[in-house]
Amino acid sequence: MNANTFLQTAMFIVVLIALAIPLGRYMSNVLDGTSVVVRKVGRPVEAMLYRIAGVDPDAEMSWKHYALAVLLFNLLGALFLYALLRLQGMLPANPQGFAGMTPDAAFNTAVSFVTNTNWQDYGGESALGYLAQMLGLTVQNFLSAATGIAVVIALIRGFKRHSAQTIGNFWVDLTRTTLYVLAPLAVVFALVFVSQGAIQNFKAYQDVPTLQATTYQTPKTDAQGNAIKDAKGNPVMQDVKADKQTLPMGPVASQEAIKMLGTNGGGFFNANSAHPYENPTPLSNFMQMLAMLIIPAALCVVFGRTVGDGRQGYAVLAAMTIAFAVACVGEISAEQAGNPVFRSQHVDTHASALQAGGNMEGKETRFGIAQSGIFTVATTSASCGAVNNMHDSLTPLGGLVPLLLIQLGEVIFGGVGSGLYGMLAFALLAVFVAGLMIGRTPEYVGKKIESFEMKMVSIVILLTPLLVLAGTSIAVLTTAGTAGIANPGAHGFSEILYAFSSAANNNGSAFAGLSVNTPFYNSMLGIAMWFGRFGSLIPVLAIAGSLAAKKRLAVTAGTLPTHGPLFVVLLLGTLLLVGALTYVPALALGPIVEHLGMIAAH
Repeated sequence: MNANTFLQTAMFIVVLIALAIPLGRYMSNVLDGTSVVVRKVGRPVEAMLYRIAGVDPDAEMSWKHYALAVLLFNLLGALFLYALLRLQGMLPANPQGFAGMTPDAAFNTAVSFVTNTNWQDYGGESALGYLAQMLGLTVQNFLSAATGIAVVIALIRGFKRHSAQTIGNFWVDLTRTTLYVLAPLAVVFALVFVSQGAIQNFKAYQDVPTLQATTYQTPKTDAQGNAIKDAKGNPVMQDVKADKQTLPMGPVASQEAIKMLGTNGGGFFNANSAHPYENPTPLSNFMQMLAMLIIPAALCVVFGRTVGDGRQGYAVLAAMTIAFAVACVGEISAEQAGNPVFRSQHVDTHASALQAGGNMEGKETRFGIAQSGIFTVATTSASCGAVNNMHDSLTPLGGLVPLLLIQLGEVIFGGVGSGLYGMLAFALLAVFVAGLMIGRTPEYVGKKIESFEMKMVSIVILLTPLLVLAGTSIAVLTTAGTAGIANPGAHGFSEILYAFSSAANNNGSAFAGLSVNTPFYNSMLGIAMWFGRFGSLIPVLAIAGSLAAKKRLAVTAGTLPTHGPLFVVLLLGTLLLVGALTYVPALALGPIVEHLGMIAAH
């Protein structure tokens, strides 16, 4: 890792933290209703929305009522999106006349976008019209992100309140998050992307002449599509001149903004953020990385301010930042090292004085290894899943880093809301382990952590590994699962492991060598996405309700400080220990074996 890549990584982290702190202060004021924007500017709009929906904003909910509202709201969203995708062939704003999706593909896509996963087994520009993209996918990009933020705010209230039976109002949290946070930021980022060259229009796809015409031969066919043959039985060939290219159009920049801000990740184009219409320049690439992590980082500040001790939030933010920086070093170093077989054959992969060379396969030259590496870490430490390079083309260790980041639960910044409540679950586990070591009842942020909380934490932490490992096992043991493997051996296993890790942890990125647009994978991955999201979300709300009902404890000489360097180390150690014990055997069969095979060839 040379000085240039080190400076790029450091600059990104500095800018991220510098912007996340004021955003966190703004968000905490918005979500508790004390912001001037809420009290004066947006009050009429907010009140109108409550009247239309029949919501009483002053009526608070118990954790069970809150969880029921979350489930029903997202279930209705999934049903609506499923119907929209199935019927899009009969709907307007579909200039290319795309047909509706098959039942299994529509099920997978609807679940994917409702759960904030945005796993895509289709090419957006060749499968979906503008109405489906905007009314279906973009709307869910907002709502799934707002749901995650609402849930973590409910959990934070659980820490703040004492002897309370309620944790807030889901509809108010959802409305304020969308109206005052996601929508304004999305407008700003969309304009930035347009200024850099991202397209934003409603035109039909454009046919443009190519700079050079190409002539090739193809068999002649009759009206029924059968090949025409000569007297000897050979196919009759005809010359075809290719002198034009079809360029897809559409409302790209607006979807790109919320795709990143909501850690959704679903691309308008199949190439996602590697496509120049989505991510044209190094500046747009930097802004996309920033958009992915700014809200998850800001929520750490919200946590500290809401519980009345800013140091608690900064301790969690420090743990996330340290892990992120280490992951960036590992990812960029692995990709810059490249394949040692090339060096043994005296192949020079050096690019320039500023670019150390290495593995450029699957990467855009306008980004290079450094920005591709930071993007890879950002999108898998967050539950975003957007890609500006093909993860299937990463070196074995370069692929291990994003895979492990996903498997750790995407709590290193993580998804909007889901990252912080996942990290707080690990924080509760860390103080529980520390309490066992010193023989004291564990406490965190003034709340005693007892058996009920630890049972719920266990579900949150162990559910996704169960879905990942069970799903991977079924896939590698069945014909339908192995049929999609294009790369035999360890890499093929890594592709399946990555697919289920991405689905269950609601990431959405993939090792693209696996063919997953089949009934088997559409169904299996859809189930993993749904239970990975809501199977962990409900226990988090149960923890919130339990903590809210407890009294806050006074700090004593025996209280474990949870805002200093010692706790940061304890939190990171707990995170790595649980992740290592759970996934190391599976990783050993995939990327680790593949790496050993690569260096053995050298």
